Amino acid sequence: THWKHGGIVGVFGYGGGVIGRYCDQPENFPGVEAFHTMRVSQPAGKYYSTDYLKKLCDLWDFRGSGVTNMHGSTGDIILLGTTTKQLEEVFWTLTHDMNQDLGGSGSNLRTPSDCLGQSRCEYACYDTNALVYFLTNEYQDELHRPAFPYKFKFKLDGCPNCCVASIARSDMSFIGTWKDDIRIDQDAVNKYVENDPAYPANAGAHKGSKDWGPFDLEKEVLALCPTKCMKFENKKLTIDNANCTRCMHCINVMPRALKIGKETGCSILCGAKAPILDGAQMGSLLVPFVEVNPDNDYEAITEIIENIWDWWMEEGKNRERLGELIMRQGFQKLLEVTGIDPMPQHVAYPRTNPYIFWKEDEVPGGWERDVDEYRKHRR
Repeated sequence: THWKHGGIVGVFGYGGGVIGRYCDQPENFPGVEAFHTMRVSQPAGKYYSTDYLKKLCDLWDFRGSGVTNMHGSTGDIILLGTTTKQLEEVFWTLTHDMNQDLGGSGSNLRTPSDCLGQSRCEYACYDTNALVYFLTNEYQDELHRPAFPYKFKFKLDGCPNCCVASIARSDMSFIGTWKDDIRIDQDAVNKYVENDPAYPANAGAHKGSKDWGPFDLEKEVLALCPTKCMKFENKKLTIDNANCTRCMHCINVMPRALKIGKETGCSILCGAKAPILDGAQMGSLLVPFVEVNPDNDYEAITEIIENIWDWWMEEGKNRERLGELIMRQGFQKLLEVTGIDPMPQHVAYPRTNPYIFWKEDEVPGGWERDVDEYRKHRR
């Protein structure tokens, strides 16, 4: 195209946050000789006051093109189009007058992004806003000064509904979940079955589009359960929670009858990305359940993050995302660097060959043992 993407343009002290854009025909189009983009760190949950948005728009009308994008795929506030000499001016106003920082761009940590979480949603299993705020402040250096092989994204979903699509779009995904059983209000279940007008399916979200007919529990809930772990007999709904995959479908359809469990936390998945080197990937489950505890500065979570970063920065190739490194060196290597023991939840599909490869320290006597002597006692 006629646009150069990237470059060394930026603000003093930062390596990220500004994306340089230059036109290759400045003599013909002097008005867009430079059209730099600035990424501004969005607040947790994307909550804004009207006063803040007015100040942001006034600033960009004055210092830039006035064109914004709320929000980019990373999540940032995107300010599109300004000249090089205006970058420091915008940065000064953002940081000094608006108490606002730039977001991430380049081969660094991108601005963490989350759903509304417990601030608005009854399904949220942990405080996504608090964790995003912590991660943004804890990893400021990684966010603003590129030192990674390529980009790295945190995305946080409060529940398995995955409203920010973290399982598909982030190198490290935090998805809320629960350990105990789904809570059931049997009276409310029967209200849905009886088509009580006060208990509309899907909380009434599908009303108005067309007449869907009376609610059918068997057709709309039980038959759509991916593991068929639900049964309704004698006006009583039972769930085989050991086989529940937390898909959220039944809870979404009957929100007044079914609720998430009380032992809540999150699952951590790694390696999702869009197609760059090896094609698109979904996240792979690394930690089935971890308590999200702000009282100890999320120590269990930061330990996993930093072990992964150490490995990725040491072994990752240029422009190789974490998911591609996992594909190249294997999920077992990821378990080793994080110190996590293998468990059944890590198995994505059955083995395709019968071979098991042992390491020397896992074999009694190692590779140098006397095999004949060993076999004498094990015939």
